[in-house]
Amino acid sequence: MIDLSTRYMGIELRSPVVVSASPLQKEIANLERMEAAGAGAIVLHSLFEVQIQLESRNLDRWLEHGAESSPEARTYLADLKDYNLGPEGYLEHIERAKRAIRVPIIASLNGVSQGGWTRYARWMEQAGADAIELNLYDLAADPAVSGAEIEQRLVDLVGEVRATVRAPLAVKIGSSFSSLANMARRFDQAGANALVLFNRFYQPDFDLETLEVVRTLHLSRPEELLPRLCWVAILYGQVRADLAVTGGVHGGADVLKCMMAGARIAMTTSAILERGIEHIATMLAEARAWMEEHEYHSIAEMQGSLARWAVADRSAFERGNYMQVLSAYTFKAGVGKT
Repeated sequence: MIDLSTRYMGIELRSPVVVSASPLQKEIANLERMEAAGAGAIVLHSLFEVQIQLESRNLDRWLEHGAESSPEARTYLADLKDYNLGPEGYLEHIERAKRAIRVPIIASLNGVSQGGWTRYARWMEQAGADAIELNLYDLAADPAVSGAEIEQRLVDLVGEVRATVRAPLAVKIGSSFSSLANMARRFDQAGANALVLFNRFYQPDFDLETLEVVRTLHLSRPEELLPRLCWVAILYGQVRADLAVTGGVHGGADVLKCMMAGARIAMTTSAILERGIEHIATMLAEARAWMEEHEYHSIAEMQGSLARWAVADRSAFERGNYMQVLSAYTFKAGVGKT
């Protein structure tokens, strides 16, 4: 019998397919469908920094207004039930999710500042989250701020959250650090139990008719998996933290590649947004069929088998391979002819 189980941040998962954060997770019914389809764990939709800041400003305004009013004017205070749509509602959603399903629930924090994040991380843990994913985002747009300052701020943030909660902590990072391997080690040393590679930053587009900046959302494509496989394979064995892939995971073969690179889990959202939540079951069936055909009995057997330190020819991960690939490329018929 094929064993698809894996262990992520010390948590036993029945499968390596984990649903990454998306608006789908706002509905309990969707969480139940994800569990039924075979998801090993589910990352809830993210709680964003702007939500916390907005809640803080609104609450301060209401409290100041109430303080200047008569004691009888109790209605000046905000109705906390209405705040449940924001940060407080997120905590209640964790509690409802834990009652509804049995697979691990991972809460998601999205931001770069300290203070409020540590408080909400603690409350997420108290609400029952099995783990917390810290989704780091910092657009380096200020020329007066150095890369070293930004990097230290992010490392400090991870350390602050780690010192606040006992729950396993995953850190979802981007790929644009000047020395990604060094930053991975620093996040590891700051207390990250897992590193999630890579964050996808949504970039604006320009509308040439209205001359406006417009928001765009492009789902991930399978080819986006390649840099993630490369870096997981490079980092495997160099950090203590577990490694996870997110972005470009669309089928069972993608899941298997992630495992062989050294990941503990493969995270997906775009594939189920395109094909439905039940596509999780299809991905697992594809992975199971390949494993049976190639006589693998468990996910654990293959994890890290194609990591950089495990393969005989490491040049595939190095610049020498870049030159070999270019020299071996042949033009299609007619291309380049004059």
